Amino acid sequence: MVIRTEGLSFNFGNQQVVKNLSLNVPEGSIYGFLGPNGAGKTTTIKLLLNLLKIQHGSIHIFEQDIQTNRISILSQIGSLIEQPAIYHHLTGKENLINRALLLQVPMNRVDEMLALVQLTAAASKKAGQYSLGMKQRLGIALALLADPKLLILDEPTNGLDPNGIIEVRELLIKLVNQHNKTVFISSHLLAEVERMATHVGIINYGELLFQGSITELQALSQPMICIETNNTVDAANLLKRNSFNVIDVTDNYVYVPYTNKQQTADVNALLHNSGHAIYSIGKQQKDLERLFLDITQKA
Repeated sequence: MVIRTEGLSFNFGNQQVVKNLSLNVPEGSIYGFLGPNGAGKTTTIKLLLNLLKIQHGSIHIFEQDIQTNRISILSQIGSLIEQPAIYHHLTGKENLINRALLLQVPMNRVDEMLALVQLTAAASKKAGQYSLGMKQRLGIALALLADPKLLILDEPTNGLDPNGIIEVRELLIKLVNQHNKTVFISSHLLAEVERMATHVGIINYGELLFQGSITELQALSQPMICIETNNTVDAANLLKRNSFNVIDVTDNYVYVPYTNKQQTADVNALLHNSGHAIYSIGKQQKDLERLFLDITQKA
């Protein structure tokens, strides 16, 4: 485990914001740390980066205790907390050169990082003129300059347009698959995390509600038959009268728990023979957003 916490708790005064948190982040993973605003995500990240002092529990990174091996651990971590710390009056390349001098990193790393985050063509452009997506990629380049093993990112896609989100997602997948990094990313953009994460931790009110692989999370969800029809209320009532369990009804869709293909055919035949127009029908797995709501509401 690249990150392992045990019984991690933290209070601001009388308010407990992290409660007995035990994280396990495997090497080579993209670990999505999910939770609503105020769930304790940023506080946890500040504890991992030793920006806040541990009150209860322990943190091991690279199998070393953060409290006794702080310098050696932090030298192998790159981080980006929400917005990148860049100088807008300097070019992208000058920002990297400035950081390289500070970290005593070889200057050839500057051009390597510009190429990695696809900013070579904009290297001589003032950072203040960058789009939000370009600024985030520059921030990630700054975090990667010292070639860390672990990248910790707090809401890196905040405020980005769809193109910017795609740019950051593709970069993070590339870092893991081609450059042997481990990425720990906090976010509330659940659908986006689902597209790139290999593992997920869900936190709410400081407590870890779920931890495991994306596959394990999706396995918790019973698949549904999603029926698009012209009158969902009448269709739902008809299904209920015929002993089908309706679990949700919206303006356009009716949802029934999926059991097998024959059941889907039976639902379709019943609705069609009763005069309902069926625009679409099929098996659907709950998306991460629906799963997240299920888990947090149960808690």
